[in-house]
Amino acid sequence: MTTVLLMGPPGAGKGTHAGHLAEHLGVPVISTGDLFRRNIAEGTELGRTAQRYLDAGEYVPDEVTNDMVRDRLAAPDARPGFVLDGYPRTLDQAGVLDGILDAQGRSLDAAVVLKVPVDALVGRLLKRAEIEHRSDDTEDVIRRRFEIYHEQTAPLLQFYSARGIDHEVDASPDIDTVRLHVRQVAVQLKLAA
Repeated sequence: MTTVLLMGPPGAGKGTHAGHLAEHLGVPVISTGDLFRRNIAEGTELGRTAQRYLDAGEYVPDEVTNDMVRDRLAAPDARPGFVLDGYPRTLDQAGVLDGILDAQGRSLDAAVVLKVPVDALVGRLLKRAEIEHRSDDTEDVIRRRFEIYHEQTAPLLQFYSARGIDHEVDASPDIDTVRLHVRQVAVQLKLAA
């Protein structure tokens, strides 16, 4: 069983590297961003709620996100393990995740933290917004998301560091180099052959 959390600020490459790591480990990626976007595209109540918050550069309320993640982690394909992308984002969510995993008889094996300087991230996100026509990636919204990240998500770094499961990766270089470094962390943890 392999359970990994991929962390980092907006634009650090979590989605890109979560997919590669999950493929390498043979487990699914569980991305709240993907779940939100699918619900938005389908016009569900959750999707409409999520869109309001995302357009304002805010996070979707914990209770909605927690229930969504709880259901997804209970799916049969997630039983052998998973790579989490975008959850938890707060200490409260980390506590809920611990409860979900405890109830399933497992725990988080690693928190891989992608590190990139803020100026590089702003450039990445503006370029992505242009290419993907993402309404949640305007410069004002991007800067607000960084503020929220530092207020709410950065404390998780200490939380997982205290458990000894955090592993930092410099995500500034090209994608292939970062992918290699993420895989090396997995190998060091004996999470992958």
